[in-house]
Amino acid sequence: MSTLNVDKVDPSTGTALEIGTSGDTITVPSGATFVVAGTTEITGTNNVQRPNVNPLIINGDMAVAQRATSTASITSDGFHTLDRFETHISSLGTWTQSQDSDVPSGQGFANSLKMDCTTADASPSAGDFCIIRTKFEGQDLQLIKKGTANAEKLTLAFWVKSSKTGTHIVELFDIDNSRTVSQAYTISSADTWEKKVVNFPADTTGAFGDDNGRSLDIQFWLGTGTTYSSGTLQTTWGGQSNGDRAVGQVNLADSDSNDFYLTGVQLEVGEYTSSTIPPFQHESYGDNLARCQRYYIKIADGITKPIYLAMSYNATQASAFVLLPNTMRTTPSIDQTSGSGYYRCTANATNASFDSFSVDYGSTQALAIKTTSISGLTGGEAGWFVTTDASSYFAFDSEL
Repeated sequence: MSTLNVDKVDPSTGTALEIGTSGDTITVPSGATFVVAGTTEITGTNNVQRPNVNPLIINGDMAVAQRATSTASITSDGFHTLDRFETHISSLGTWTQSQDSDVPSGQGFANSLKMDCTTADASPSAGDFCIIRTKFEGQDLQLIKKGTANAEKLTLAFWVKSSKTGTHIVELFDIDNSRTVSQAYTISSADTWEKKVVNFPADTTGAFGDDNGRSLDIQFWLGTGTTYSSGTLQTTWGGQSNGDRAVGQVNLADSDSNDFYLTGVQLEVGEYTSSTIPPFQHESYGDNLARCQRYYIKIADGITKPIYLAMSYNATQASAFVLLPNTMRTTPSIDQTSGSGYYRCTANATNASFDSFSVDYGSTQALAIKTTSISGLTGGEAGWFVTTDASSYFAFDSEL
């Protein structure tokens, strides 16, 4: 086996040797070794190691599920299970969403997102739809150069499995400029994992905002009515035209036997094919979780789970200082159980139950939280907050 080193300095010029120019394709023959500066050695054909940088899509391997690992009876929008992948739905069936262990063999994945139709809707009304989507901040998308003469093409790759074969639609939605582009892909074999590689053109119109606001959605359509499928599929970027967004999409809600699995979602800058696309960039669970926690941090759930050390302000209120484990996108709101007596403040010999917390003041890194009105405390006593019910939970939310 031969080895070619390209990180040596040319003594005549003092610069590193180069192979090819920008835009060239480098083919690595079988049995050869190609070493990219700053990465590990790799071998094989068409297998160039990417730099060690974070992927654009967060939790594309479906490993992090802070809220729950399964949620039934879904009929409305929300992050129900897996972090960064949200259900966007309007009156199209009832679903159970779960983090599943069914994955494509030999690809390094342990989890997938599963959508299981539990109540069918074989005749959707015009405005009905069901979508799985992931959202991006504009400041993370500047490398795409959208809205400039140098705008980049994009390639989306993912593994998918479904009982429903036929045409499916995936869409990019530019929130900042109300522009969309859609592409069709085909699930060829029922109940079989298939890898899809989908190309999207560059868009020289409409830049993404360089801020922490929501700028782009990737949307996997599962079904729709005629409002979003009555025209011609818009495969080049253009102003939002609802009738052209999901033309040809099969209806995964037409039977309660239907399901849909998704994992290994990656977004690459540039145009790739199934043979040239870089491998999925696996992250450690800790790195993946930390990136998810920019948007959502689950602190505690269940019976008698500690939340924070507390101090009673007076007989009817207690508070705590919170140092967040990761900087969040914005000053977060509190996501908590809705009900009566789901939390308790224990101070000295007093156990005082209360319904909820509120944010007193805070930032993206630290907050002061306080209780709703309670009784029986003594001002100035130290204690702690705990959850009191199996369904109790407490989290911070700064989702897009």
